[in-house]
Amino acid sequence: MTERRAWLGLGAAIGLGALLLALPTPAGLSPEGHRMGALFAFATVLWATEAFPVAVTALLALALQPLLGVAPLGVAFQTFISPVFFFVIAMFAIAQAFVSSGLDRRFALWLLAHAGTDSRRVLAAFMIGTATISTIVSDVPCTAIFMAMALGLFERMGIRPGESNFAKSVMIGIPIAAFIGGVGTPAGSAINVLGLGLLEQQAKVAVSFLAWMAIGIPMVVALLPVAWWALVTVYPSERPTIGAVEAVGAERAALGPLGRAEIRTMAIVGTMVALWVASTWIRQLDVVLVSVLGAAALFFPGMGIFTWATVQRSTGWDVLLVIGGVTSLGAASAKTGLAAWLVDAALGGAAGMAPIWLLAAISVFTILVHLVVTIGPVIVAVVVPPMIVLAERAGVNPALYALPVIFSASCAFLLPLDAVTLVTYSRGYYRMHEMWRPGLVVSAAWVVVMTALLMLLGPGLGWFTR
Repeated sequence: MTERRAWLGLGAAIGLGALLLALPTPAGLSPEGHRMGALFAFATVLWATEAFPVAVTALLALALQPLLGVAPLGVAFQTFISPVFFFVIAMFAIAQAFVSSGLDRRFALWLLAHAGTDSRRVLAAFMIGTATISTIVSDVPCTAIFMAMALGLFERMGIRPGESNFAKSVMIGIPIAAFIGGVGTPAGSAINVLGLGLLEQQAKVAVSFLAWMAIGIPMVVALLPVAWWALVTVYPSERPTIGAVEAVGAERAALGPLGRAEIRTMAIVGTMVALWVASTWIRQLDVVLVSVLGAAALFFPGMGIFTWATVQRSTGWDVLLVIGGVTSLGAASAKTGLAAWLVDAALGGAAGMAPIWLLAAISVFTILVHLVVTIGPVIVAVVVPPMIVLAERAGVNPALYALPVIFSASCAFLLPLDAVTLVTYSRGYYRMHEMWRPGLVVSAAWVVVMTALLMLLGPGLGWFTR
C-alpha cells in the first residue's frame, strides 16, 4: 500500500468515527453503545483499507475502549484473551507438524500420482487435497502447503506467471478449496471456533462437533465439484495432459517408507479427530482443549518433529492479535447494547420473513460484506451478535441465524482480498478480476446448498425452536 492510500484510509476512519460521535445518540441506544458504534466503524474502516497493519488496528481498538468509556481497560484485556486465541496457536503448531514431518509432501505426491496426466484431474487432486487437509488445519497454512507443491510443478513444466490457464485455475482453486474444506469441521478455521464461541458466550447455545459436521461435510462434498467445474469451464487448460506429473513417481519413491515423525504426527492428529468427535457427547472434551493438548503432545520428549523455535517462526502473530481484537469488540458491542440496536435499525422487519428466505438473505449479506471487510473474524464479530438478538426475538434457536454468518464468513470467492486468497494471488498467476467469474458460481451454490441443508437438517438438530 502506498503512503498516500494509507493516509486516506486513516483519514476516512477518523472522519467517520468523529462524525458518528458528533451525531445525537439514536433513540434506543445507550451513550456507551453510541460510542461503541463509532469505535467499531473506525476500526472497520482501518481494517478494510489496511491503513495500519491489521494487528496494529486490533491493538488500537483495544486501547480506545477505555478512552471512549466503552469498557475499562481490564475488561477489554479480559475479553481480548479468549479460547479462540489459544486454538489458533495450537493449529499453527499442527500445520507446522505436517510440514516438518513431511506428511504434507507425501500426501500431495500421493494425490498427484493417482491423478495421472490429465490436467483436469490434476486440478481436482490439488483441490481435493487442500480441502481434505483444511478440515483440520487452518486455511492459510493449508493453502501455503499446496501452493508450494503447485509452484514446483509449474517450474518443471516451464510455466511462468500470467501465461497459463492451467496454472491460473490451480492457483485460484487451491484457496477456494481451502475455504470449502475449512467449513467441514469446527476445527477447520479460526472463524468457526470464534463464531461458536460468541454463540456460546452470548446466547448460551452450544453447537456440537457432529452437529456442525452434519452441515459442514455435505457442504464440502457438494461444493467442491461445483468449484472444480466452474474453474475448468471458465479457464479450460491449454494443456490437456501434464507430462511433468510423470516425475511424481520418482519423487514418491525417493521419500521411502513412512518416517517416525510422520507416524507420530498421524497418531496425534488421528487421536485429536477422535476426541473432537467424542466431544459431541463428552462436554469436557472441548474443541479448543483437545487442540491445545494435541499441540502440546507434539513436543513430548523423543518426538523429534520440530522445535518451538520452528513453530514460532511459522505462527501468524498478526492473526492472533486480530482474533483478540475482534473478540473484545464483539463482547463490548453486546454489553453496550449496540448489537440489539443494530437489529432494530437494520433487521427490524426481517423476523417476519419465511425462514428459507431469511437464511439465504443472511448468507448473501455476509458474502457481500466480505468485499468491504476482508477479514473473516471481523465479519463474525460484527454480524453474529445482532443475529443472536434477532433469533431470540423470533423465538428460534440463535444457532439458526448465527450459523449462516459463521459459515458464509469463509465464502470469500469474489475477489482475492482475504489473507487466504492473497497467498496465491501474490505469485502473479492470475489477476484480481479473474477470480470473479468462477467465484460467483461457487458463491451462488454456497448460498443454495447451505440454506437447503439448514432447512432440511435444522429441525432435527433443534434449531427451529428455542
